[in-house]
Amino acid sequence: MKKFFLVAFLCICANGFAQLIQIGPQISTNITSVNTKNFSSDHTNTGIGAAAFARLNLALFYAQGEFGYAQTNFSVYQDAIGETEFKLAGTDASLIAGLKIIPLGKLGNVRLFVGYNWKNYSDISRSNNLNSVTFEKNNHSILGGVGVDVWRLTFDLRYLAGLSDIDASSNGEIKTGVTNFSLGFKFL
Repeated sequence: MKKFFLVAFLCICANGFAQLIQIGPQISTNITSVNTKNFSSDHTNTGIGAAAFARLNLALFYAQGEFGYAQTNFSVYQDAIGETEFKLAGTDASLIAGLKIIPLGKLGNVRLFVGYNWKNYSDISRSNNLNSVTFEKNNHSILGGVGVDVWRLTFDLRYLAGLSDIDASSNGEIKTGVTNFSLGFKFL
């Protein structure tokens, strides 16, 4: 009889733990625009990413951490020089705090969130050498967005506003603005 109660207790605790902490993979696509100085125009391009997330659920609030790899693409044009497309890729990490605003019962919920994002660009390439830009390897951003959980799937739409000038030269400025859509799957 003691074994029965122990097994029942462990099942209840495991179910409660699964409600408290959720983990899983996510994939994303993004559209990067840049705010520049010393360039006559810039163009947006798309990129992709893959990450793992862990979420701590506390009633209406939640905290989430993400760690993965992401790619960012954009182009800049300078008069009398030409257009150069840049591809930046590397480590991507986010810390998020959110509020579940519309509960959907056992089906899921609708969420609002804010947070911080850090990127470390380990792979930097350009389409040509017309616009030589030396990039800072680290980019810091604040983020905000909305998400929906349905069953074990998570859908997030977020905007990352770059705080860092990723142009390391003293005569220019490049700050990123990234619109990101991600799809995740909760294992627990």
